[in-house]
Amino acid sequence: MLKIQRQFIDRVRAAKKPEDLFDLVQAAIRLEHATIPPYLTAMLSLHPEKNREIWSIIHSVVVDEMLHMTIACNLLNALGRAPLIDHAGFVTKYPGPLPLGISSDLQVGLEPFSTDLMKNVFMKIEEPEKPIEFPVAALAAGAPQFATIGQFYAALIDKLQELGPSIFVGASSRQVVVDQWYAPERMFPIVDTKSAVHALKIIVEEGEGTPDSPLSDDGDFAHYYRFEEVFHLRRLVRDPSTPKGFSFSGAAIPFDSSAVYPLTPNQKLADLDPKSEGARRANQFAFVYTKLLKALQRVFDGDPAYFDTALGVMFELKLAGQIACALPAIKNGQPTGQNVGPAFFYQPVNA
Repeated sequence: MLKIQRQFIDRVRAAKKPEDLFDLVQAAIRLEHATIPPYLTAMLSLHPEKNREIWSIIHSVVVDEMLHMTIACNLLNALGRAPLIDHAGFVTKYPGPLPLGISSDLQVGLEPFSTDLMKNVFMKIEEPEKPIEFPVAALAAGAPQFATIGQFYAALIDKLQELGPSIFVGASSRQVVVDQWYAPERMFPIVDTKSAVHALKIIVEEGEGTPDSPLSDDGDFAHYYRFEEVFHLRRLVRDPSTPKGFSFSGAAIPFDSSAVYPLTPNQKLADLDPKSEGARRANQFAFVYTKLLKALQRVFDGDPAYFDTALGVMFELKLAGQIACALPAIKNGQPTGQNVGPAFFYQPVNA
């Protein structure tokens, strides 16, 4: 599991006023965002005309993570503090620990797709405290001295309920609600304790599921089990013959290992010949990524209607990534034998 330090939960529980929660919710925003580059990198490594089912599963999780980041931003705005996104320090350095994570535990990098990546990294990011074991799947729970993302959010829910409705002082006009992209039961304004608690429960259930079911309230499998489907290359389906009512006995998920671009892990711009086409496209990707962070900053800084523009930049980023990942990486005038990886770097320019 993604182990987080219990001190963060202790700080949530010790909070006396909303200001005590500001940096913790900001860290949660960074955490939700930090999962997107690794997931996107694996997705972009899949040839766009093949492995479409795996591509779609990973893409569905990326879309959910964007929702979870939005929920965390809405919560911080509701508490009276604007999120900080348009800043170099917001961007996680890969490989390394995710925000709130234990540096000596899970190291997350930007790597091309593989089933091992699903099991050893992605499933560990999303792993609940006690994963439900289905036939063909069994992962052990982590050590009790650490906490999970779900436990962090559970402590935050308890604290919001304890502090009561008076802490929600942020202007409702800053709340981001995008009905054409997310169903209203998943994205809604956070204006009081009830809406805040409901929103945080969505994050937990869509990532981990519930203790008794792999399904979240919207009927989809939680991220952990979606990634487990990809690891086993078989769909998780209802199965009355098993103790938990599900098994990995559904349709096989096709996978063509030859249709995965051999991306350079943790691509650095300095590792590409500056005049090569790959370097140009990698820099373009970093530019568009920075433009996206700036667009999101504007969205969560009091201009929710700008989300449509930010959404357009998201599609631009995906296209820039597809173009870059199809190109060979050139260093010292020679192909490295790998392709250009997505360059998730903050460019300090007027993007």
